[in-house]
Amino acid sequence: MRFFDPHIHMSSRTTDDYQAMAAAGVRAVVEPAFWLGQPRTNAGAFVDYFASLVGWERFRASQFGIAHYTAIGLNSKEANNEALAKEVLDLLPRFAFKEGVVAIGEIGYDEITAAEEWAFREQLEFAQQNEMVVMVHSPHRDKKRGVIRSLDVAREVGIPPHMLVMDHNNEETVEAVLEAGAWAAFTIYPNTKMGSERMAEIVRRYGSERIIVDSSADWGVSDPLSVPKTAALMGERGISAEDVELTTWSNALDAYAQSGQIDVEALLRAPAIDQTRLYGENSVLRGQVPRIDEPVTN
Repeated sequence: MRFFDPHIHMSSRTTDDYQAMAAAGVRAVVEPAFWLGQPRTNAGAFVDYFASLVGWERFRASQFGIAHYTAIGLNSKEANNEALAKEVLDLLPRFAFKEGVVAIGEIGYDEITAAEEWAFREQLEFAQQNEMVVMVHSPHRDKKRGVIRSLDVAREVGIPPHMLVMDHNNEETVEAVLEAGAWAAFTIYPNTKMGSERMAEIVRRYGSERIIVDSSADWGVSDPLSVPKTAALMGERGISAEDVELTTWSNALDAYAQSGQIDVEALLRAPAIDQTRLYGENSVLRGQVPRIDEPVTN
């Protein structure tokens, strides 16, 4: 099987993770902009970070046959630095239209503050004006209230529900998201958020329509192989192969292909890898023998 992990923070992962993901069948990822673990103190830090998402990380992924897409936005936690937040939002047009940017995200609420809502609305309005998909971060605390508030604000701004991906869902929030017509994404973490067993039960209960599995693997305790591992467990638990394929590949592809930034036909072909390529003067190999595939002709 092939898999799409539509929420993973590869800037925080090693190149070994790309190798393991490719070997497990991960063919594509979306890396949304997020909080790096400590506050950034100036807009220049965001410039460098956004540039790495649309540049170096796309190259690094390609060296292992993984298509890398990204979402650009100001995360909810750093939205509380209001002066800096305004500077960062001014950067959106500079990066949001770059090749491979499939959404504005991840944006939304952390503590559900007024500052977070202002930044959320501003970015939703930008997405609405430019007909862009939105990836929404739901808060880790008071999640149900945050999800319902996020759906309400997106509706007020005029985001079409099919362009809205609500992430970090759980059993308390899934019905509200599906009833709103949005995509319901679930983060599979080893110890928190949503586990693979719970994910299988959600698919058993609600089916696979507009449900997406992702890993959100980052700098914390997390697993970049969560999507293929969850797919395997769902199969073991009697979830149909069609439902597994929809929740771990097709639904994410359908959601983010709305951006016009995904060449679906190319993604369905086996990748041709050329590890002699460089990004600037950089290689991922560190002296290892490069892999060079024959070009795909069919």
